[in-house]
Amino acid sequence: MLDNHQKNIATFIHLSTFSRFIIPLGNYIGPIVLWMVNKDKSEFIDNHGKQAINFQISILLYTLILGTISIPFFIFKVFNGMDFVDFNGFHDFHINIGQPSPLLYITGGLAFLAIIGFILEMVFIVIASLKARDGELYHYPLTINFLK
Repeated sequence: MLDNHQKNIATFIHLSTFSRFIIPLGNYIGPIVLWMVNKDKSEFIDNHGKQAINFQISILLYTLILGTISIPFFIFKVFNGMDFVDFNGFHDFHINIGQPSPLLYITGGLAFLAIIGFILEMVFIVIASLKARDGELYHYPLTINFLK
C-alpha cells in the first residue's frame, strides 16, 4: 500500500528535472540524488526514479543525434553564403538576400523538430508527476531503458 510520502517523493523525482533551468545538469542530478536516497524504501519510488532518469538520458541521446545531423547543414550554409552582408563602409551598406538555400529549409525543419521535442518533454514530465501523485506507474514514451 502506497502512502503519501512515497507518492510525494516519486512526484518530486519527476519535477526535479525542471531544476535544469536553475542548476546546470540539474535534470540529471536532481532525479539521481532523490532516487539514490529513496530507492530502497519503495518499489514504487524505485520504478519512478528509473523512469525519470532513463527519460532524461534518452532525451540527451536524441538531442545529440539531432544536433549531429543539423551541424553539417549549418556549416555548409555559413561557408556557402559568406557574402550575405556586404559592408563597404557606412555609405554603401546593403543586405544581399539571394534565393533561400534548401539547407535553410532542412535546418529550419530540424530546429522546429527540436522545439516540438522540448515542448513534448515538458508535457511528459508533468504527466509523469501527476501520475506519481495519484499513485500510478508511468512509462515515458520513446524511452530507452538504460536502468532496469
